[in-house]
Formats: sequence, C-alpha cells, structure tokens
Amino acid sequence: MKFSRKTKLFLLFFVGILSLYLISWSFDFSKGKDFKLGITFSQYYAKEQLGLDWRKTYLAILDDLNPSYLRLIAYWQYLEPEEGIFDFKDLDWQIAEAQKRDKKIILVIGHRVPRWPECHTPQWVQTQKSNLNSQILKYLEKVVQRYKDKKNIWAWQVENEPLLAAFGRCPKPDREFLKEEIAFVKSLDPTRPIIVTDSGELSLWLRTSGLSEILGTTLYRTVWSEYIGYFKHLYPPVFYTLRAWITKKFFDNQKVIISELQGEPWAPGHQSLAKFPLDEQLEHFSPKNLEKNVEFAKKTGLDEIYLWGAEWWWWLKEENNDDRFWNKAKEIFSK
Repeated sequence: MKFSRKTKLFLLFFVGILSLYLISWSFDFSKGKDFKLGITFSQYYAKEQLGLDWRKTYLAILDDLNPSYLRLIAYWQYLEPEEGIFDFKDLDWQIAEAQKRDKKIILVIGHRVPRWPECHTPQWVQTQKSNLNSQILKYLEKVVQRYKDKKNIWAWQVENEPLLAAFGRCPKPDREFLKEEIAFVKSLDPTRPIIVTDSGELSLWLRTSGLSEILGTTLYRTVWSEYIGYFKHLYPPVFYTLRAWITKKFFDNQKVIISELQGEPWAPGHQSLAKFPLDEQLEHFSPKNLEKNVEFAKKTGLDEIYLWGAEWWWWLKEENNDDRFWNKAKEIFSK
C-alpha cells in the first residue's frame, strides 16, 4: 500500500507525538529531592459522612500515621451556628493537639471549603443571602484574629477552588470578591502566606495564578462523571510540572503545591462512601493506587503534597476490618 506525502508526514507527526507522550511518563522532575507530605483532615467528613468518632480519627492520624504537615478546615457552620455566636472549641482542640506534636498547619478559611457540597453555609445565613459577602468577611475576621498568634499555623488557605464553577453547590464564582477576601486576610495578618487553590484537571489556573503567594492544585487520577461514569486521566506528570513552571515564571515567582492528592475512590453522585458498596469502592481504588498516586505526584517535582482520604482509610480499618490502606499510608509516611 502506497501513502501520499501528506499522509506520511501526518503519520510521522502522530508517531512522534505519541512517542514523546510515552517517554514523558518516565521523567522524574523531583530529581531525587525530598518532598513534604501532609494530610487534609475534615471533621465534617469523618463525623457527618462516615459516622466516625472524629476526635479518635484525628488522633489516630496524628499519632499512627504521624504526618508532619496538616491541612485543617474552619467550617463556618460549626464555628458560627447562630449569627454572632461563635463556638471554636472543636477547631481549638484540633490545632492544640497538632501543636503538642509540632505539626505544621495550613488552615482553610472561607465559605467554600473542602468536602462536598463545598459551600458549608450556616442555616441562619440562608435568610441573609443579600448580605452574604459582608457576613463572610465578618467570619474571616473572627477566625484570623483568633488563630493568627498560633505559631504552628504557617499559611491561610482562602476558600477552596473558589473559581471552579463546574463543581459544588455554591454561589456563582466572584473573582473580585475573592481578591477582596485575600486582601482583607492579608490586612489582618501580613506575615503569613496565603494559598488559593484550583483544579489540576479542570482548569489551566489562568484566573487563580498571581492572586496569592502560593497556588494549590488538586491531583486526581481516577474520577467519575455523570455522563461517562468512571475514567482515568491520561495526563503525565509533566502536565502539572509545566504549568507550575509557567506560573512561577510569569506570576512573581509564585510557588505551586499539591493541596489535594487523591487517596480514596470517587463516589458516584458525590454520595458518601459509607453508602457506596464497598466492593465497588475497592474495584476503583486500591492500596496500590494510593502508592502510585504518591509516586506520580512526586514525579511532578512539586515539593509539597497533601493527601486526601485519611478519614476513609480509618473508616475501612475501624468499620470494615480492612487495614490495608492504613498500613500502606503508614509505610508511605515512614519513608
């Protein structure tokens, strides 16, 4: 069979691109350097969705897994259950327990914070939607003023993926108000860096880059869509490395970290994993996947990574007699 010159050139180009893509998977941009590995802990997720004793879960993470770095979450509905009436005891306890063990903390603050439905709004705010932004600023002020003297909190994360309109039950993203929030937190505490996060797979970071000293990205490998079901992202590590390099180059040397690395399966329809058949969970995410995801993240060369899903590992161990994920995590953190 004879091919035309155009067809030959196209085939050569296609083979070249495919070869470059396959070769790129072997690139390790970490160059053997150490990286910081932390964990996100969600009181809401442990308590409300997995039905765990959240304090016991948190202490097990601190003492058994022993991460040096944590990302904790200031849930507005817990901290201000009634307008103007604040209850900090649970978050105080989390920060104090971390401080006893010399753990470094990113504290996530704002209206939109980790775990579905993303926006965790106090019930009383529902009747004051016209004043939502001013209420958010009042809440931010209370939280920052309370914790800005805690030396183990090294950064504030303002909101969580705040400009990602495709995900979450939240008001329409407002970049100008996000900038106002960042400036307000900076005015209350000029010393700590601020982190703004974005999706690593659904965004090019164009609207979030440059807003803060640090950009946090998610990194998910196996996900679920209501249109096509489960699928695996085909991006190689360089997909994240290249964007981080561009961000650093063009946005005042902005640092990029992996603020959310997949460590659990994605439940269809955003349902709680506790309501999703266990055999199906394990079909889509195994202890080997956990290990591979950490290795993948390491290859990006981004030197600070926060794992996602520790509450689920504990739920498997305590409620389902399956300690494989917990033991795999212990092995990963021991390295």
